[in-house]
Amino acid sequence: MADFNVILDTGDYKNGIVNTVIEIPQGSILKIEWRRDIAAFEIDRVEPAIFAKPTNYGFIPKTLDEDGDELDTLVICSEPIPCGVFLKGRIIGVLNFIDDGEADHKVVIVPADDRNSGDLITSIDDLGARWKQQIEHHFTHYKDLKKPGSTKVEGWGDIEAAKVIIEESIARYKAQA
Repeated sequence: MADFNVILDTGDYKNGIVNTVIEIPQGSILKIEWRRDIAAFEIDRVEPAIFAKPTNYGFIPKTLDEDGDELDTLVICSEPIPCGVFLKGRIIGVLNFIDDGEADHKVVIVPADDRNSGDLITSIDDLGARWKQQIEHHFTHYKDLKKPGSTKVEGWGDIEAAKVIIEESIARYKAQA
């Protein structure tokens, strides 16, 4: 397998488009992580079914969030997307999240060309209050059986806030390269 951080770039984030690589398909209970040290996906653990991923979960190449991992993405799509697939996504917002005391942002994106929905989702608010509540609940509680209280949702940011986090994560990646 090729190293996504070598063969892909971040995308045109300033114009609202990022490349993302799927780690975990929506509905999966497998905690799959990209291991950049060996350029491979690894099953880190199997989660209880009550903690299945509510969205497709991926990362943006050539970024590093404050937790030392690539910047995460939540990919909103009507279908689970297989592990290892990459796509161009349109930024619609960001979930501000703390995991074990470190910032672990989740950039929320939709496929850049979603003909099924007619590209109707253009901002985080288009997903509705109930969707946000479900995502907040998932990320607040998904570690409850292992490390209760170790995660905290700190709210939502808009597209511009997401772009700032992406830019900071690119700078962090370049500084360590």
